[in-house]
Amino acid sequence: MFNKDKVEPKLKEVPEKPGVYIMKDAFGNIIYVGKAVILKRRVTQYFRSSPKPVKVQAMVDNVDSFEYVVTLTEADALVLESTLIKKHMPRYNILLKDDKGQAAYIRMDLRDKFPNMEVTRHPKRDGAKYYGPFGAAMTAKNMVSVIKSVYGVRTCTRAMRAKRECLYRHIGLCLAPCTGKVSREDYMKAVSGAIDFLSGRDDSAEKALAEKMKDAAEAEDFERAIRYRELLADIKRMKERTLADLDVEDSDYFGYVTDGLRSAVSVMPVRGNKLLPAGSFPSADAGEDGEALASFIMQYYENAPVPVSVFVNVPVAEEALEKCLAERRGGPVHIRVPQRGIRRDLVRTAEENARECMEKAADKELRERERTFGACDMLCERLGLKSARRIECYDISHISGTDKVASGVCFINGAKAASEYRKYRIKTVEGNDDFHCMAEVLTRRLAHAKAGDEKFAELPDLIVIDGGKGQLHAAYAVMKEAGFDIPMVGLAKREEEIFTTHSPDPVLLSRDSAALKLLQRVRDEAHRFAITYHRNSRMKRINTELTSIPGIGEKKSKLLLKAYGSVERIRSLPLEALETTAGMTKPAALAVYEHFHKE
Repeated sequence: MFNKDKVEPKLKEVPEKPGVYIMKDAFGNIIYVGKAVILKRRVTQYFRSSPKPVKVQAMVDNVDSFEYVVTLTEADALVLESTLIKKHMPRYNILLKDDKGQAAYIRMDLRDKFPNMEVTRHPKRDGAKYYGPFGAAMTAKNMVSVIKSVYGVRTCTRAMRAKRECLYRHIGLCLAPCTGKVSREDYMKAVSGAIDFLSGRDDSAEKALAEKMKDAAEAEDFERAIRYRELLADIKRMKERTLADLDVEDSDYFGYVTDGLRSAVSVMPVRGNKLLPAGSFPSADAGEDGEALASFIMQYYENAPVPVSVFVNVPVAEEALEKCLAERRGGPVHIRVPQRGIRRDLVRTAEENARECMEKAADKELRERERTFGACDMLCERLGLKSARRIECYDISHISGTDKVASGVCFINGAKAASEYRKYRIKTVEGNDDFHCMAEVLTRRLAHAKAGDEKFAELPDLIVIDGGKGQLHAAYAVMKEAGFDIPMVGLAKREEEIFTTHSPDPVLLSRDSAALKLLQRVRDEAHRFAITYHRNSRMKRINTELTSIPGIGEKKSKLLLKAYGSVERIRSLPLEALETTAGMTKPAALAVYEHFHKE
């Protein structure tokens, strides 16, 4: 239920003007951003007692307060809404979390003496040529691979007087104009061939790849043969998408669907009579259908080029949206709901793609819920716990007692809570003694909680110890001595047995049990985090020892460690070996040698 004390008084202040409204939860997080032609009417609708779609009600129930910004026009509201969504990534808006849904292009600037190719999602009016779009960056990258294999056009930006040939030149994937061994005339012939291939005017690339695949297979270089086969398949798939017999201009087709709880949008671009792969985006958007789709379209065209025609399956605020998109395009844009013909069919296909995306998202959400919340419930049932909402696990890492550190990881509702992770440098234990290391870590963690330290204030519902009965009871004794009584279990690696403090016999769960898998994830994450911290601590110590040598800075220290792996190995090297190490000078080598061989 929304916070009536905060919301209802403010509703009286909302003006009857266009603008953007911002919904916030009890923690001050922005959970939804929407735009309205008349703010007062739109915002008031959310808080009436009338029935609402499930997805809208879910958002409203989390509203603690709201804010609004008045704009001059509805078009201004659309722009501001898009900006705020991109900035705050609200939970209940359809989000383009990155630009991976955008089409990719191959860029070549033919004004350069030796043009290179690059893949980009952001075409600009910079005088360069852009070929595409391709529905996915990987497709564009594969086309670049074809061009390198067949035509040898470069992808690097190396200076034109490079002293050495690059790897691509050695393996026959670049003409290497940087070495001066190819004339501009010959290089531009290769570029022209690449352009003809990208424009669909030349099929010699397919023939050349087929020949290369055959040669590689005969030479039993099967890995390379498979790669050529994959590139040929990419070319074939690209050609199959051509709609040459259809009179369809460059346009985008949007399909929006909702089941009341969640929603999804799919975009199908058509460029140069090619139907590109759809990009689909699931969400829990809380807006009305047209409002949600218009908001998404504004986000989508933040980076994607705007075509003349945009077709949608649900009505949107056409006039305002057309005005905004026309400004981005630099020319008129028309938004329509097609009623017949191929355009209606394409919109329906986009709608089906969106529905499939939404159903997959629902299945994924259900599986994730079983993996997290469901696993916590099962854990409570099998171990007799009141709650398993917050689980903490600790692990020790060292090499023969040196650089001793520990990790503390936290899972909340079955999922990682990385902001709650903690690192510990062992301070009081000498030598290789994991029992006493664990005792120190638990003592420090619980002491922080007892002292009221906010970072450690929330106690776990369950503590997991990596080990069997002995490790568990030692840790439990430390906890009791500190004055706490938190459920604790030990997870033994060998048989994945779960030991508890109230029974001598282990609890055995089936290998595919969600509860066991949760405990394993918690333990393995603690192990990973501890090892990473130990490795970083050790490398920092080693690096510090080397950089303390006169004449050895960060760069030479890293070169030595990369070449020899450890200080012990470096210490054992003769002076001659140090002098011949790549990147080392004779004075630096002598300084290292003398540091480790003092009389």
